[in-house]
Amino acid sequence: MIATAIEKDLLDGMSAPKVITPDAQNRRYLAALLELERKNHPSAAEKHFAELLTLLIEAYEDKHYPVRGSSPVGILTELMHANDLRQKDLAPVFGTESIVSEILNGKRELNKTHIGRLSKKFKVSPAVFF
Repeated sequence: MIATAIEKDLLDGMSAPKVITPDAQNRRYLAALLELERKNHPSAAEKHFAELLTLLIEAYEDKHYPVRGSSPVGILTELMHANDLRQKDLAPVFGTESIVSEILNGKRELNKTHIGRLSKKFKVSPAVFF
């Protein structure tokens, strides 16, 4: 099935993928990678193939869908939006709604305690807030 997913991208019958150019090819590679990740006991060859697909997908997506840098407040705002949270929902993390407001309005910076609590709440690395 994996070979079927990428057979259009093979070079002269070789069983190796090539650099991704169109979005459709990227979707096929993603599907193949997901299929490999679902396998309970992939072979060494399948693991190496998954690594190669990962590198090709990352290179394509970095070029075509770059992630812009964001501020810690921008990250927090996006996490709030993604989790359908309002300012008052973060009061337990920060202590009070007024502190949440000050942080979201740029009047106060996140401290280590805030970052630790936020990383636990959103299940993300503390590094995303730096």
